[in-house]
Amino acid sequence: MLTRLDLKTLRLFAAICEDGTLNGAARRAMIAPSAVSKRLGELEHALGCPLLIREPRGMRPTPAGETLLHHTRRMLASAEQIALELAEHAKGVRGIVRMLANLSAIVQFLPEDLRAFLAVQGAIKIDLEERPSGGVIRGVAEGAAEIGICSRSVAALDLRSILYRRDRLVLVMRAEHPLAGHSSIAFAEALGYDFIGLHAQSSIHDSVRAEAQRVGRPLRLRVHVPGFDAVCRMVQADMGLGVVPEQVFRLIGGAMQLVAVPLANPWANRELIIVTRTGTLSPAAGLLVAHLSQHAAA
Repeated sequence: MLTRLDLKTLRLFAAICEDGTLNGAARRAMIAPSAVSKRLGELEHALGCPLLIREPRGMRPTPAGETLLHHTRRMLASAEQIALELAEHAKGVRGIVRMLANLSAIVQFLPEDLRAFLAVQGAIKIDLEERPSGGVIRGVAEGAAEIGICSRSVAALDLRSILYRRDRLVLVMRAEHPLAGHSSIAFAEALGYDFIGLHAQSSIHDSVRAEAQRVGRPLRLRVHVPGFDAVCRMVQADMGLGVVPEQVFRLIGGAMQLVAVPLANPWANRELIIVTRTGTLSPAAGLLVAHLSQHAAA
């Protein structure tokens, strides 16, 4: 069966699904329609089920065909990525490190840390993707990346973890807000006001929601937004209060004439960790982990 799942056959199958006809797929592949039909018949015979429904105006996938199409697109994308990465090696790239990180790490620390790393290790390429902390953990555990950076508040499963950085959460508000004069504040004292929430998968959102539940008061969320800049803009527009890391506020909120009040709650003092699977990292990933972990005392 697996011998029939070669990339050429899968490309033809995807082309049939996308075009809806054998002739269209044949034109894309620049082969005869009869050759496309033969390959499709052999594939269906090998898999033991029909993959396409023949209709007067074309063809469409059966449920089995939909399943194969889903996996085919992933396989073709992976094959293209392999070709791209091997081309990078041919140009002199010494290693490619796939990395996942939460928004807090990407905005606050990684730009300068990665710049310093690449200044020394210029032959290494880093493929960085932003995910919420829970998504970082799952992605590294499933092998989507070698390295992840996330909040320690999220269970790290069976992954190895190393301290990366520490940060502190602050309450962001307009300068005229009644709470703006506080030197610090417990989160419960702010629960009488409206809030701007980060997306529901954010570890910061999880923390503020858990604290509201702990003290038995509702969290008055007016809107969820996808990033820290959007939180600050909504606060600037007088939509409510926001919770962001202190360094993020310095980078974004100060320019908007907003005010930040440190949260006095213990959970507001956070640790960001580097997570990897147990076992041996690639040489390039090992160098990057060693570079990032030297900032643990910061």
